[in-house]
Amino acid sequence: MTEKNGFVSSDDIRARFSRAMSIMYKTEVPAYGDLLELVAKTNQKVLDQNPALKDKLARTDNLDRINEERHGAIRLGSAKELKMMARVFRVMGMHPVAYYDLTQANVPVHSTAFRAMDQESLSKSPFRVFTSLLRCELIKDEVLRKRAEDILAMRDIFTPRLYELVDIAESQNGLNEDQTEEFIKEATYTFKWHEDAAVDKAFYEAMKAEDPRAADIVCFKGPHINHLTPRTLEIDTIHAEMPGHGMNAKNVVEGPPPTRPILLRQTSFKALTEKVSFEGEEGLHTARFGEIEQRSAALTRKGRALYDEILNEVRAAITPAPDGSNASKYMDILKQKFERFPESYDEMRKNDLAYFQYYRTQKAERGLPSDNLEQLISDGYVDFIPLVYEDFLPVSAAGIFASNASDKTRVDEFVSSSQEEFESALGQKVNSEFKLYEDMQAASLDKVFAK
Repeated sequence: MTEKNGFVSSDDIRARFSRAMSIMYKTEVPAYGDLLELVAKTNQKVLDQNPALKDKLARTDNLDRINEERHGAIRLGSAKELKMMARVFRVMGMHPVAYYDLTQANVPVHSTAFRAMDQESLSKSPFRVFTSLLRCELIKDEVLRKRAEDILAMRDIFTPRLYELVDIAESQNGLNEDQTEEFIKEATYTFKWHEDAAVDKAFYEAMKAEDPRAADIVCFKGPHINHLTPRTLEIDTIHAEMPGHGMNAKNVVEGPPPTRPILLRQTSFKALTEKVSFEGEEGLHTARFGEIEQRSAALTRKGRALYDEILNEVRAAITPAPDGSNASKYMDILKQKFERFPESYDEMRKNDLAYFQYYRTQKAERGLPSDNLEQLISDGYVDFIPLVYEDFLPVSAAGIFASNASDKTRVDEFVSSSQEEFESALGQKVNSEFKLYEDMQAASLDKVFAK
């Protein structure tokens, strides 16, 4: 959509970029296309069987986004790359939200998610990119660490024209139609898979032995997108059906149990092993995979504290084995521990554990009889739907990262990372996801009670 000033809206640029990324990834990883078809089919079946859910999604501007929704994930190597990537995403109306310390799951990165921040923009395009920054200091071998730092200092993952277009967008506060088309093309190229590595095979193998995640970041010419994730309304069905479609699925669905519709649940098919040329010498690399997610209620600070407390109890009792040998036992313990968390959305709402979007029902078309929210809900004038959790879970994300990097259990002794260090590399503060949800919930109540 072209705005009155002749510029394309950032929401439209983001939506078009998301579609361009999906087309590219479908070409590079054909199984991703099969996954999209399976997700679309399952989502339609859920909506057909649940007209009340479909009506709620339609009334809250959340219906159209379902099949368009996806997130990507990239890994960057330096502060220089992170700062420029932030500028690229800003053109698309995407800003850094939340800080994630993946060292707690033995992955040598810390991260943020670039996404839209208000309800209207999210309804138009919820595309988000989980963006990780390598912590070179966690590469234990001094020789490997020094060479990795030199490689990252020398490489440039952005095209010259993309730099120019970002400068133009910032100077004139937008891009016109022709500039937008060019910007999407140049930005998409940044995330393209390159079969030619940036290093020789010996260094790649040495780095992979040190840490496969670090090898994926350092040894290639750019931050090839390692997964593009569609959103499903029923993840367990798809997880069960993936093997029948030739997809080597993970052994367990990451996240809370299916009995608790909160936050985020994820699964994936195992990463592809792809041929790579290491300065003319053929080799293999495993990194890119297909992931799906089911997004549910965003939790308040109180709800998240309870979630983390329960999850820590689960992790103290059992850790999912990479080979899936204890998958059934893990799920049993997960369900048992989460019995402490309320099951219904109304209970969550009344206990201030989750955020909600409130809206007037058809009964309220002629107005509201009072300003008592609970009474209005009870009498059918106002209804609610949970605010979609737009962010990520560090343990869940790291579990998928790890399972697609190696089938071996890795025992690392990473020190905790620092949000201050990450924000210094980023060149700005990350936004609080809790504040954004609080604002969206408050805005929905203002709309309900507007005269």
